[in-house]
Amino acid sequence: MNTKSKLLMNKHLHNVEEVLRCSNATPFRGYEGQGYRCCYCTQQCMKPGDLKAHTALTHEGIKKAYFGYAHIEKFNIKLDITDLHCTLCGSTIDNIEALVNHLINDHNKLIHTDIKSHIIPFKFDGGEGLRCFICSNRFNAFKALLEHMKLHIRNFVCQVCDAGFINRSQLRYHFQTHKTGTFKCDHCEKVFSTSLKCKSHMRSVHEKSVINKCGFCEATFVSYRHKQKHQLEEHGVDCQVKCEACGRSFQSQGSYRKHLRANHLMERRFECTFCDLKFFTVTGLNRHMVKHTGARDFKCDVCHKAFGRRNTLREHMRIHTDDRRFKCEYCGLAFVQKCSWRGHMRSRHGEEV
Repeated sequence: MNTKSKLLMNKHLHNVEEVLRCSNATPFRGYEGQGYRCCYCTQQCMKPGDLKAHTALTHEGIKKAYFGYAHIEKFNIKLDITDLHCTLCGSTIDNIEALVNHLINDHNKLIHTDIKSHIIPFKFDGGEGLRCFICSNRFNAFKALLEHMKLHIRNFVCQVCDAGFINRSQLRYHFQTHKTGTFKCDHCEKVFSTSLKCKSHMRSVHEKSVINKCGFCEATFVSYRHKQKHQLEEHGVDCQVKCEACGRSFQSQGSYRKHLRANHLMERRFECTFCDLKFFTVTGLNRHMVKHTGARDFKCDVCHKAFGRRNTLREHMRIHTDDRRFKCEYCGLAFVQKCSWRGHMRSRHGEEV
């Protein structure tokens, strides 16, 4: 991300954080058949009102963690603004635009008004279907309502068909539909508007019949894993590849060869300049280098603690979101970190895991 994009992204993040800090607006990550997903943890609720209550009760004060890794071209944030009000003075607010004006004029809050808003607001009234609060149209599925919102939030407009989009990434993907006859299938006469559609067609129609065809019958499969399962269940053939050196089994020849080069052939071409250790990949070397350089480039936005690795920061964020994903099967105690769970299993139940 260049400097201009970073500055623009920071403005968007600041605006979103001010809206969340000063109102009861609730961010969510869409509806995917299992419920409305929380932005700060793995919680899913079938009703948006339940998610709103969960967020207010569980994540009060955490207003930034989920948005820290967004990219400006793809950034948008879905907000539940049902019964919207200002938490600074209690005023009832009708919509996001009115809330922004209220925060600027009545509370002297800094809101950047020189940028296009990437906030997608929703109101859930509990009636039949899902209603667009701007034009009152109703939809049977959340995905249809989300697609409909592009009619109202036209930050980026297609010059060919005048379709509107919330962010630039959506516009770029859409624009590919106007390019006809560009990508031709290597196996048949079909032509596709995008490279992605062409590759998807070749994988699903042509390549599966060759690469993922069962060697014992005429069945074909969309993936190598599905073919393996079929051959084991129907023909009693275990297609897993076993390493003769250590006994580990692998789902594919590729995984086995990678394991062999890294662990037994010792093809470690990436050498640390501080010590004698060598690594199989650049990623492994960079992860190791943090021990020598002491670099801590990944900072927690909640408690400001810094970490040398992004994964360590992600694991740390579970403390703030109270994401207790490691559960003891004996007594039901749950833990944020795997090491704590392992220690508990060893000391309380005498089991090494």
